[in-house]
Amino acid sequence: MVCDAGTAFDGRYFYQLARGRIKKIDPRSGQVVLTLPTPELAGASGMAWAEGSLWVGQYGDRKILELDPETGKVKSEVVSDRFVTGVSFSEGELWHATQENDRSELRRVDRQTSEVLEQLDLPAGILVSGLEGDGQGRFFCGGGKSGKLRVVKRPSGAGRARRSA
Repeated sequence: MVCDAGTAFDGRYFYQLARGRIKKIDPRSGQVVLTLPTPELAGASGMAWAEGSLWVGQYGDRKILELDPETGKVKSEVVSDRFVTGVSFSEGELWHATQENDRSELRRVDRQTSEVLEQLDLPAGILVSGLEGDGQGRFFCGGGKSGKLRVVKRPSGAGRARRSA
């Protein structure tokens, strides 16, 4: 199966972005059990499972869509002022990676207001193409064309805002 950027797991099924659709896959049999219609996912840039929903990044549209996993309908959206290059939930918080003008950031955002609550700036030239948090303060960041996987450690302390990594 040709796959686009984005895989999520709900504890029972895998969800995979593939050619503008989301395939729900039974990991035991490998069978696609559902294909979800999705809103213009040609620019999808990452996917996560959290709180009973799929969360899909939209690179060019600069947003994250919360989708119903049974219908594919949009339940809500988070707007970004940067290109979205990865989506993750870590410790119950929504994070996304950005890319703009040869720079990337990791951002924790408010799901209702889209406000940036915390930001980790990466050094110039290090671009993030995917994001996953381990729930223990670390983020695993795809390095796009560099072929590198980077680990970014979140600074300790609550309520952080706009720190450099």
